[in-house]
Amino acid sequence: MVFACLVLAYTASSRSLGRFHVTAPLAFAAGGAALGFAGQAQTAQEVVWVKLVAALTLALILFHDAAQVRPRDLRSVGPLVARMLLVGWPLTVLASYLTARVFFPDQPAMLALLLAAALAPTDAGLGAATLVNPAVPVRVRAVLNVESGLNDGLAAPLALFAIAALAGAESLRPGVSAAGALGEFALGALTGGVAGAGGGALLGWSRGHAMSTVSARALGVFTLPVLAYGSAELAHGNGFVAAFVAGMAFAASSRWMHEEKSVFELTEASAELLGFGVWLVFGLVAVPRLWEAAGWREVLYALLSLTVLRMLPVAVSLLGSGLRPPTVLFLGWFGPRGLATVVFALLAIETLEVDQALRHALLAVSLTVLFSVVAHGASAEPLARRYGAWAERHQPPVETGSAREPQPRGRLVRRGRL
Repeated sequence: MVFACLVLAYTASSRSLGRFHVTAPLAFAAGGAALGFAGQAQTAQEVVWVKLVAALTLALILFHDAAQVRPRDLRSVGPLVARMLLVGWPLTVLASYLTARVFFPDQPAMLALLLAAALAPTDAGLGAATLVNPAVPVRVRAVLNVESGLNDGLAAPLALFAIAALAGAESLRPGVSAAGALGEFALGALTGGVAGAGGGALLGWSRGHAMSTVSARALGVFTLPVLAYGSAELAHGNGFVAAFVAGMAFAASSRWMHEEKSVFELTEASAELLGFGVWLVFGLVAVPRLWEAAGWREVLYALLSLTVLRMLPVAVSLLGSGLRPPTVLFLGWFGPRGLATVVFALLAIETLEVDQALRHALLAVSLTVLFSVVAHGASAEPLARRYGAWAERHQPPVETGSAREPQPRGRLVRRGRL
């Protein structure tokens, strides 16, 4: 009931709240925190629907983000995105892992890996005011959007690998080990590829023979990540890898979707609504405990994760790219941590025994996300204006190259279409 009331209140006032930099994650996390401080705080295990909602949300996000990255997008921004994903992203994970080993020396190595992997993906939705601001050169916005869309898929196998290895070590999930996880990833990729390509081909054939409507095809697309995830789980593969690969396979096999801009609206709206629930649980479960238990190590790690551990690898990856220093700083700063990170944390809580070491890791993750929600939500609009004004004055050639307008998640509420 509370969730329904919050959704109704937010959707009725989203544009007005946006003028005060109040994003959906901030609003729902604050609502959950208010419930927690009012005496309704619970553990994630006590919120019985958490795992289902978290899993479905991540599957929809992975499918949507992978399907939105089209080959023609990569022609204009591919070299820059490749630098950030193939050089910057691994450096970020490595730096985060080594920093975790220093800050939390009693943690198992796989827990430090889980912490690094969970904090590696960026959430374009938290910096959406940047991605839809026409003052920022479209190529820069496209780089941020494509990077965010792909690094979720890179982080998911690594985070789930670490969870599986930790679970196997604790004997909480018999038969699950790191080696078994690799097999699950391969099977998930195969299952997802078949579901995405097959579903896209079927809907395209139906469209070509005038056997379906536009709204019906949007509903069909919504079922594809669910089909990929469920099929992979039944085949003992990894459902999240399946959902991501299904998105890429669907995009590759469905050129007709370029002519139907509404084909992803139901998938996006559903992911957004479920995401609201995840943020509410984050506020309910995590924020009250941060107030009680967070120490200086967790706070400092969170601050480093949002700044040095993200910005320095990005700067290294973009050496020789021709981008100006203000652009490199802009790209480095707008790497907010959001929904995917929260989902990885919830899945870890659901799967693993919450001991002292895991508790410290979850506190660091929660603080990073909380700082990101506030800092990136508040800075997106003013920094986008300042950077856009700089780009207008100097007209840097690499930044102002041609690119397709990005389509970030979360745009439906801002456009008044949800």
